[in-house]
Amino acid sequence: MKKDTHPDYHMINVKMTNGTIIQMRSTWGEEGKEMALDVDPTTHPAWTGGHQRLMDTGGRVSKFKEKFKGFGF
Repeated sequence: MKKDTHPDYHMINVKMTNGTIIQMRSTWGEEGKEMALDVDPTTHPAWTGGHQRLMDTGGRVSKFKEKFKGFGF
């Protein structure tokens, strides 16, 4: 195996949105640095079962619904 081909893994602190800190190995940053997450498994709808609301920016959702109204969207 070639030398110096693998990244340096080290321990970092990951701060979840609720304030809890988890230690994990990563290639991000330096040893002991803290990464603050904006979205994590405790808040994201994909893991919590929540529902997202559609934001109608510039009428895109309205245009889509008008174009495909016969399909039941």
